[in-house]
Amino acid sequence: MFKNHPVGLAPLFFTEMWERLSFYVIGGLLLLYAVDTEVGGLGMTRSHANEIVGTYLAFVYFTPFLGGLIADRYLGYRRAVLIGGLSMATGLFLLGTPGEATFVGGLVMVCIGNGLFKPNISVMVGNLYQPGDPRRDAGFNIFYMGINIGAFAAFLLGAYVRNELGWSWAFRMAGVGLLLGVGILLTQWTKLAVADRKPEVKPGDIPLARIFGTILLPAFVVGGIAYWLVESKTLVLPPAMTPPLTAFIAGMIPVIIFFVRLGLKAMPTERPGILALMPIFVAGGTFFMVLHLNTTALTTWAEKDTVRHGWNMFDLVGGSRSPAQPSYFRNAASDVPRPDERTLAVVESDLALMFGTSRLDEPTVARIEQALGADVKAVVVSGELGTRQKSEDKAIAKRAANVFPDGAVSIENSVDSHGLPTVSVSVKDGSTARARVAFTRVIDGHELPLTLVDQKTFGEVYAKAGSARLGPTETLECTNPEVFQAANAMCVILFTPIVVWFFGRLRDRGRAVSTARKILIGLLLTTASMLVMAAAGWFSDGNTMKVSPWWLIGAYAVVTVGELCLSPMGLSLVTKLSPNRLVGLMMGGWFCATAFGNKGSGFFGAIQDKLDPVTFFLVLSGFVAVVSLLFGLLLPKLDKTLKEYNA
Repeated sequence: MFKNHPVGLAPLFFTEMWERLSFYVIGGLLLLYAVDTEVGGLGMTRSHANEIVGTYLAFVYFTPFLGGLIADRYLGYRRAVLIGGLSMATGLFLLGTPGEATFVGGLVMVCIGNGLFKPNISVMVGNLYQPGDPRRDAGFNIFYMGINIGAFAAFLLGAYVRNELGWSWAFRMAGVGLLLGVGILLTQWTKLAVADRKPEVKPGDIPLARIFGTILLPAFVVGGIAYWLVESKTLVLPPAMTPPLTAFIAGMIPVIIFFVRLGLKAMPTERPGILALMPIFVAGGTFFMVLHLNTTALTTWAEKDTVRHGWNMFDLVGGSRSPAQPSYFRNAASDVPRPDERTLAVVESDLALMFGTSRLDEPTVARIEQALGADVKAVVVSGELGTRQKSEDKAIAKRAANVFPDGAVSIENSVDSHGLPTVSVSVKDGSTARARVAFTRVIDGHELPLTLVDQKTFGEVYAKAGSARLGPTETLECTNPEVFQAANAMCVILFTPIVVWFFGRLRDRGRAVSTARKILIGLLLTTASMLVMAAAGWFSDGNTMKVSPWWLIGAYAVVTVGELCLSPMGLSLVTKLSPNRLVGLMMGGWFCATAFGNKGSGFFGAIQDKLDPVTFFLVLSGFVAVVSLLFGLLLPKLDKTLKEYNA
């Protein structure tokens, strides 16, 4: 694969592969972890969790705007990538440490690290090739495949680790992967000098202090004012326009103005190239808004509306399947066997929430024992909890919940960012679990762990049930919802050689497709992918039935071909059309556009439940279709500019 390419491509490929493995573990698990109320998650409302995921994805791609500048002016590309990798590893280990403060701190460190890492390793790939080198596009396609090998492994390994060891260890595993990527960079440090550039500030460069003063400060001020106006009800907007979303959109306005003015005021030889990047940025942001629905709306679709039992296409590591939780049966077909009723224990909703989020204290354990009666007992699988019996049974251990000291756990009633009432369980920062306890009942001669549910959930499990029941020791094994994200990465790996061959064949026949036209093709395929999901929504009968996983996989396959036409081409064009002194900055602009699209992914994920699925996906496809039309109208001018720049 690396034959006839510069020697530095291979180490950059593998460094990026390990970094992407770590990054996509977060992408696969973050929403599920935030909304989970059954296996130790945070128990947030889905709308609020989507808001957080969208904001995280926005800032994780906004920070490259600064990371490119800092590398250009002060660090150079190799050092920026090294520092960024170490920062992201620190963030992942913080995410793997239970606690509200470490959760937020971990996401902040990942955002900072990605800002230094992501744009600059892409620039290093571009620097391996001389201007006009016909191998450049193929080099970026190969590099992009490394990204997706890492992503594919992330979803499978992340699922395995979280099934076996829990959420925290999945994040820690990702941190180890990132350290491996940093190790590869260090071992190839000298060979990669050719891809680096001495940091310098050239005459005519915009001072960093001015950029902070003219972009970031106005962005924070404008965003802060917008947040206050909406939060204080001074400005009344539709409920979907939450204060964080409004603040982000308003704060991006100074950034957009900066890049447009940069092109308009550039030197005559630089102006056409910079301005040509503006519609390319719009196309990229629109595309990534749809692609990164995999972390929001499409993950929700996989979790709630996709048949995941009896299906193991991605079970390549033997651990990407886990027992179906009660919520899975809400819209399962009547012939899907339900759990034995004796394995579910009905308790008050607050007790079920505390058990499901794995946040109990000793008085709560006593309340549960009293509520469930003499045939149920609490058994300790680790630590000490009075004189209660201990158990080493692995099945019982997997249904155990953490027990914290008295007073460390509290139930809070509040409203989320969308104004919806929510009940959450919080643990005081710094508190550590003193034991893990499970609740068991003897059923047909076997001591078995119980799942605690409230009356509403119990009713939903059996509302559409037929007569089929699982045995008391049996479970319905289901593919983890995050594993379906691997379809995108797998399709990139499979389709990259085909796409490269196809466009190469056209070029050899004198019918080469311009880079701008490839981007338009990518947008059209992105539109088609949402139409596939609209069809899936129709078959789901308004989310009342689960549908075949092939709908979701088909949508991923279509958008992946679009991705191969658009994303590598966008990265390549940034390095071709940008002045050498501004390559890092303009690469930051590409990721800034991606940030805007990612916030859109969170927005659409948050309103997903407010629309029927057909309407939801048709709105998305229509939005991308409009952008495709506008891009198509600009195509002749873009092709002319690319020809002038030999791009």
